[in-house]
Amino acid sequence: MENLKVGFAKVNIDPPLGIDIFGYYVPRYAKGFLDSLEADALAIQTEDTTALIIAVDNCGVGIELVNKITEAIEKNTGISKDNIFICSSHTHTGPYLAPSTRDLSYVNAEIIKDYADFMCKRVVDAAIMALDDLKNARMGYSVVKAPDRIAYIRRYKMKDGTTMTCPPINDENIDHPIGELDQRINVVRFDRDGARSIALVNYGIHSDTIGGELISADFEAWMRKTLDASLDIDSLFVCGAQGDVGSTHVYPTESDMNDTVISFDNEMKSPGMARFVGRAIAGAVLQVWDKVLYTKVDKMRVIKKIVPVAANLPKPEELPLAHKYKELHLAGKDDLIPYTAMELTTVVAEAVRMCDLENGPESFMLPMTALSLGPIAFVSIPGEPFTDIGVKIKDTPGFDLILPCALTNGFFGYFPVQSAYDEGGYEARATRYKAGVAETLISAAKELLEQIKR
Repeated sequence: MENLKVGFAKVNIDPPLGIDIFGYYVPRYAKGFLDSLEADALAIQTEDTTALIIAVDNCGVGIELVNKITEAIEKNTGISKDNIFICSSHTHTGPYLAPSTRDLSYVNAEIIKDYADFMCKRVVDAAIMALDDLKNARMGYSVVKAPDRIAYIRRYKMKDGTTMTCPPINDENIDHPIGELDQRINVVRFDRDGARSIALVNYGIHSDTIGGELISADFEAWMRKTLDASLDIDSLFVCGAQGDVGSTHVYPTESDMNDTVISFDNEMKSPGMARFVGRAIAGAVLQVWDKVLYTKVDKMRVIKKIVPVAANLPKPEELPLAHKYKELHLAGKDDLIPYTAMELTTVVAEAVRMCDLENGPESFMLPMTALSLGPIAFVSIPGEPFTDIGVKIKDTPGFDLILPCALTNGFFGYFPVQSAYDEGGYEARATRYKAGVAETLISAAKELLEQIKR
């Protein structure tokens, strides 16, 4: 007899108009709504363990707020805060709640603080309701290939020898993408006695298909409502390793451009693009929904680890120009910085990183958690790992399915692989961590998985 119980709840977490929208180092303030933001809480219980996986429509949830939320859930429910995954969707049309990592004067800190307090209360509500909704359940899982045309490696080697993230569409200087996509969409299905089934979908892709100043959950909203309406279920999306993956085809066909435009940073963005990506992912899930492999779940285990990583400190000779670029950016004088589009974003992000780390710290402590549920496992990564990090974590023996959960339990920025530091590009120049961070996170994940399978 299985001891598995599963519950689900979702709550609205819409922010007020005027709140900062992050993602491009360009001031943006919410002027309206395309669709609502939500927090989706999945409660999982076996005979001796209870855990929560909570997916939040947000650009990034910092460790301070994660701790506040998990401590409040622990206080209100008795569930250990170490057994809670707070998973940010990284929507680029939603608030960013890690203000301590961004020293930018145009940020309205007061609105962000008030909204963070509100969101904390709402996420706690979702956790309580999901636990109240626990029902006897069985679990199945499957993996399906993502459809074509929704995801692309976004880092390119250029013919002049440089490396560029999101180069201009049809740029003759483009040579080839750097890296390979992981096109596996992980699907976990929970069928519950007397209640709607639940789908947890895990895939590595940037939630950045819209742009602009209207609040939206991006493609996740379309995926959820498509699946929920088609199957009469509840669904949630947990982002996989996506640090170097976007939705822009640099050589688009005429049909690729249906209902979309090229944004200021050379990417294909529009509400239509979000609809396309969300429906396409939902369509992939529909292909395997009725053919998941059901498996017995006798127990669940959770292990947490704090992983130290070295900081990407600036060299003294780099700081004068970094301060100049940051000051120009904060003064709204980006036109005086001799770059445009993603190259401008890159040098501004690099300058902000250097200024932020001028006085240290020399290292950061990154939390990682592994959760095993029968033959599958979830691994939290508190930032944006490159695809290859997720692939190597998935290759760990001992489990039938491993789901890397990016942007979970903190938002510490990009985690590039070693080669990216040699090649350059936006992510490696903006990251707060020295080369080697990817290998450190992979090793830590494998250690956690080895411990948790015993």
